[in-house]
Amino acid sequence: MYKALFTDIDGTLLNKSREITPATKIEIQRITVEQNIPVILISSRMPKAMKHLHEELKLNSPIIAYNGALILKSTEITNLSDILFSATISSGTVRAINNFKEKCDFHISLYYNDDWFVEGMDYWANREVTSTKVSPSITSHEFVIRDWEGKNIGAHKVMCMGETEEIEKLFNWLGSNFSNELNLYRSKPTYIEITPSVVSKATAVSMITKYLNISEAQAIAVGDNYNDLEMLKSVGLGISMGNAPDSVKAAAAHITLSNNEDGLAEAIRKYF
Repeated sequence: MYKALFTDIDGTLLNKSREITPATKIEIQRITVEQNIPVILISSRMPKAMKHLHEELKLNSPIIAYNGALILKSTEITNLSDILFSATISSGTVRAINNFKEKCDFHISLYYNDDWFVEGMDYWANREVTSTKVSPSITSHEFVIRDWEGKNIGAHKVMCMGETEEIEKLFNWLGSNFSNELNLYRSKPTYIEITPSVVSKATAVSMITKYLNISEAQAIAVGDNYNDLEMLKSVGLGISMGNAPDSVKAAAAHITLSNNEDGLAEAIRKYF
């Protein structure tokens, strides 16, 4: 019945050590090889931070990065034909966010395609390097924004990190001024992930199911956090990880084990 599997990465595909367990790897390779089921990685990560996982699982399927703001045929961007979909935050809005640093203290990471820009390797940048196994380019945001303005491009994602009080102040300001333009997702009290308002994991799933020539009802999606909510509701079977918040579990048709108990592998065995 089900013809595709969409899986979130952090907290879903990966355990607390940020590794794919042997059981999960076996189940994914079983359905991709024996049943020809496409397994699509869907994440807020940049493509480069998904590539090693895609290769480890020996996948030959599209990837969905930046919560749906960038969809690629695979993990490489060698020419425009590799991009199935792209939506960005305007460089003017990125500049406004960058200028708001004058009013409160927080780290900004800027992302476009497979580029990640930071102004220095501070505590927050180093945490991301540890989590994603990707290193950023160090350059001034003013330089990046001017370059983007000249090319008429913007950011696929802006990530802001800092102390909870500072991030709360930024979150409220963004909500008051850019609610129609931006999606704001707080994976932690110290993080805000900012993407264009026109995209979500659910919109990305819809695009990929059309690309695969199947219906959304023929897809399973698995996730563990608030940015997975719409996706879990949009497919034929939405599965919540056991480590998900209660509201995410409530949105799912099935709740599997946690990411430290091979929950994704258990779900694949059950439904494929």
